[in-house]
Amino acid sequence: MTDYTSRRTMMVDTQVRPSDVTKFPIIDAMLAVPREAFVPDAKREAAYVGENLDIGGGRVMLEARTLAKMIDALDIQPQHVVLDIACGLGYSTAVLARMSDFVVAVEDDAARAQEAQSILSQQGADNAAVMTAELNAGAAKSGPYDIIILQGAAEQVPETLLDQLREGGRIAAVFSEGTLGVVRIGHKIDGVVNWRFSFNASAPVLAGFEKDTAFAL
Repeated sequence: MTDYTSRRTMMVDTQVRPSDVTKFPIIDAMLAVPREAFVPDAKREAAYVGENLDIGGGRVMLEARTLAKMIDALDIQPQHVVLDIACGLGYSTAVLARMSDFVVAVEDDAARAQEAQSILSQQGADNAAVMTAELNAGAAKSGPYDIIILQGAAEQVPETLLDQLREGGRIAAVFSEGTLGVVRIGHKIDGVVNWRFSFNASAPVLAGFEKDTAFAL
């Protein structure tokens, strides 16, 4: 029988802490949430590998390092309401739920959203709800949000999503730039989101976050 608890500890000790993520709430959440419960059954043995994990449909579960560093840069507080875009089967949502007041997760595949909600309920994440919607539409009715995080890459982030960020709020996304990727943190000040470089990372571009390409003769 696989000792997932030991694998979880090793993930934190070899992937998260060496990446300069040392805040107790993040470490505690990543030690507590069973990552293997939030992947397809056939992928359970690979749940703790130090790379993005393919979960099907062109989507990945972000590697623990990337997720931890994004959360660290966002400085999530217990009173915050969080919007988790492209939650997959809900791992990121479960981690965020342990650190915040409430998490609204968005998934564009209805079956995946239903499965994510079921797993979250089984894991006792009662302060999280998964909505089915286009990823770039977010969940405006439940906003505005203190924190928005994308579980995948973007070439551009639409204004419809940025409008759901509360004044003074923060958003994190992996930006795809050719073969490279960088994580930027956006701070909303006077209604405008200003982006700053945080660290290098990569992920597939999410549906609806591609750059508009103008037709030219």
